[in-house]
Amino acid sequence: MNPTSSLAAPSCGPLDRLDHLVILTGASRGLGLAMARRLLAGPGLLLVGIARQPDAGLDTLATAHGSQHLAWPLDLSDAPAAAARLSAWLATQPPARWRRVTLINNAGVIPHIGPLGEDAPGALSAALRVGLEAPMLLTAALLGATAGWAARAGGEVRVLNISSGLGRRAMAGSAAYCAAKAGMDHFSRAVALEEAAGAHPARIVSLAPGVIDTDMQVQLRGADPAGFPDHGRFMHLQSAGLLDSADAAAAKVLAWLDRPDFGVQPVADVREG
Repeated sequence: MNPTSSLAAPSCGPLDRLDHLVILTGASRGLGLAMARRLLAGPGLLLVGIARQPDAGLDTLATAHGSQHLAWPLDLSDAPAAAARLSAWLATQPPARWRRVTLINNAGVIPHIGPLGEDAPGALSAALRVGLEAPMLLTAALLGATAGWAARAGGEVRVLNISSGLGRRAMAGSAAYCAAKAGMDHFSRAVALEEAAGAHPARIVSLAPGVIDTDMQVQLRGADPAGFPDHGRFMHLQSAGLLDSADAAAAKVLAWLDRPDFGVQPVADVREG
């Protein structure tokens, strides 16, 4: 059976020991890949990794540590299709199957860095679909599917949205990214209010992970300073050694996910302690 296309529940045998389901978008690069590796370094976890080009090494890592990796090569710019895929797969899972369920909306896109008027409409649309529409639709799919699950009754359904300081502080040259992250913060606040009114609320947090040495930072440093006034600041972050490695940032983010007070503040920053 091909794990990239299967909608079936995990098979029996050793996989019966799996009790934590994690769905992670953007699982093949940067922070997402670092989180995937850390998650799969422990036993008892099924990771559904969503990325256009999955990292084959995650299968080997999962097997070595008693976990499982399902790779879904999806393009999140088609958010309805991705959400439909998740809904269909979750419908195959018995309500008592998972002790804990986590969705990590990590994928994001920065289109051309510069004034909004220079962006191609398709690139702007894709950035908002990947950065905001997909997280909303995947969150809706998860909350709808898990409404009667044991994990929900146990308070162990969590949604972690990877946001950014740029969702809270505007920056010229990145309007689409700023808008997507601001929208992610605010929809997290709204969903937290909705869930708090229910009998078995899921917990949701939109978390800024700090500044990280990823391909996105390379893109920012390579932008034309004429249309990107903050160019010098990003050059300084690198030269001064102020960027976290992807692995260090992943450790901080996953530690926040495991906090007992996760969800008390629906919008947070790892640098706030």
